Amino acid sequence: MRPEPIADRYELVEQISSGGMGQVWRGYDGVLDREIAVKLIRTDVISSAEEAEEFAKRFRREARITARIQHHGVPQVYDAVLDQSYDRVYLVMEYVRGTSLRAYIKPAQPLPVSWAAAVAAQICTVLSHAHAIPVVHRDLKPDNVLVTDAGAVKVLDFGIAAILRTDITRLTATGQALGTHRYMPPEQIQGAQITPQSDLYALGCLLHELLVGMPLFQGGNEFELMKQHVYDAPMPLRKLRPDVPESVEQLVLELAAKSAEQRPRDAYDVYERLLPYLPPPGAASPPAEQLPAGIPDPTLLYRRPNSPRPRTALSPRVAHGAGTPSQAPDAVPATALGHAINDAVAHSNDLLADERYAQAAEALQHVIEPAAAALGLENPRVLQLRQRRAAILVIGGDFREALPEFDSLAAAFARTEGPNSDDAMACLRQAAHCRAGLGQATTALRQFRQVLAHVRAVEGDASTTALELRRDIGMLLLGERNVDQANEVLLPLYEDLCLVYGPDHEESREIGDILTRLKLAGKG
Repeated sequence: MRPEPIADRYELVEQISSGGMGQVWRGYDGVLDREIAVKLIRTDVISSAEEAEEFAKRFRREARITARIQHHGVPQVYDAVLDQSYDRVYLVMEYVRGTSLRAYIKPAQPLPVSWAAAVAAQICTVLSHAHAIPVVHRDLKPDNVLVTDAGAVKVLDFGIAAILRTDITRLTATGQALGTHRYMPPEQIQGAQITPQSDLYALGCLLHELLVGMPLFQGGNEFELMKQHVYDAPMPLRKLRPDVPESVEQLVLELAAKSAEQRPRDAYDVYERLLPYLPPPGAASPPAEQLPAGIPDPTLLYRRPNSPRPRTALSPRVAHGAGTPSQAPDAVPATALGHAINDAVAHSNDLLADERYAQAAEALQHVIEPAAAALGLENPRVLQLRQRRAAILVIGGDFREALPEFDSLAAAFARTEGPNSDDAMACLRQAAHCRAGLGQATTALRQFRQVLAHVRAVEGDASTTALELRRDIGMLLLGERNVDQANEVLLPLYEDLCLVYGPDHEESREIGDILTRLKLAGKG
């Protein structure tokens, strides 16, 4: 059972992670119908009203400061909600899809120097913006860094450690320093002043780990690890990996200096020292066999700065783990599945009525996957659900995701019901509509004409569907500046609209006005 919406607006869909600072959920903003991340920060015991009020003030202050970091490498803060009991606080933020930097750390396969430098350099750009406010992260670690498919680094959880820090009000039972000891600077371990250089120490720990696949200090236990950070000298990188450039080794040693004053002056200085190891714009990627597999390339941002969206085609989401058509329909309890489908459809309809299209489509997706796994991807009921979901995506304007699903559905209905079946033609028409919206005019015209030929043979040239298709074709031709062909379609369409609906009907007048403008433009 899902939790109740937060502030009567933010709905929690699924828990993403859970840790010492609380939970992270994927959800939706019910007003804007957009995907969000919600951090449910669980406070420890607050023993008095004074402590609760102090916590509330700190929460609001830190949330506002964090929201001031205007950088693409920091997920935007949309809202901050503190419940009346002060038992929980919620940060509503931009939802980021990416790969955790933890996946990049492999002792058997340390990162190429350019990859490690690209990650660290991007983190530096984020820190430079944050430290200018100033906001200190206090808990920089691989788990708080994501890399998107485009190679962009996103630094998460700014302000969270500050909200929960223990130097203002005692909010933890043990009074322990907050942060992750494997990346914590000596001054933070000892409870001294935290500064931007504290984040640079953590960055040095992170860069060391990316380059050798092992932490700067490992420690047999938590106490030993903290002692090493405070007193022990780190192992130079080149003793662990000889191919690391001397200047990179020196940079990491300076970042990991025990005294904050001995570390680089600021994040910009670190960025400058990493520049020689970043690929220039237009540089080719090394051969695939020389690079880590299965994780995004963080140098892509430098090799192809501000590049267009990749042309990678989307595949229907249901295809992932959805099962095969050969599975028996009785492989799952029919009653439970039937109830789940009915509930999902009803929930989707409610969301659709509120014009929350993204959520309405996702409500169906949640039941499509188990239904397809049990009944098969081309089971009639599953196909109906898929078709409904894809139609909702179109209503919401998401042509890019709807298109591959309608292509898949048109092929599936052609196999199961026949190539000229109503469902196959309906999906082909929707695919054409998506292609028209995405600028794929040539293919869209071919598909519209294919559907129109079928409709004409079955219903005639003046049926409602035929008239709509003729209009779609004419307008698409007009948009492509094929004026003569557009005229050949729109003029007889206008005559038929006048016969069917009358010359004063809205649709008749619209096409008539277009033809008048074309005629005047031709005379000019």
